[in-house]
Amino acid sequence: MLRVGDLDRSVAFYTEVLGMELLRRKDYPEGRFTLAFVGYGPETEHSVLELTHNWDTSAYEIGTGYGHLALGVDDIQATCAGIAAKGGRVVRPPGPMQHGNTVIAFVEDPDGYKVELIQTSSPAHAA
Repeated sequence: MLRVGDLDRSVAFYTEVLGMELLRRKDYPEGRFTLAFVGYGPETEHSVLELTHNWDTSAYEIGTGYGHLALGVDDIQATCAGIAAKGGRVVRPPGPMQHGNTVIAFVEDPDGYKVELIQTSSPAHAA
């Protein structure tokens, strides 16, 4: 679960920029918050991300306990190019991780949360 300052902006990032689907959204007027769940498929078959918007809070400090979310992608170069083309912020371009060969990149969501992209397959041009 991530607490977000502007739910519509965050849902747009995760759906339009990262390609997830908005699976469900529900307002809780008595508690003054809204929950939205996004993911790459039905909750019965895939992990999902819960976005929580507390109506009276427009921003949060990202604490020292949070690291990042991680998503596997087939083509990290194309994924980063697509994210940038949609206005997403690539904060670490694709390249090998510091102490290994795995190719990774980082993007940042509108609230400053980092999302790591991990190349899950060998690039076709490296064959």
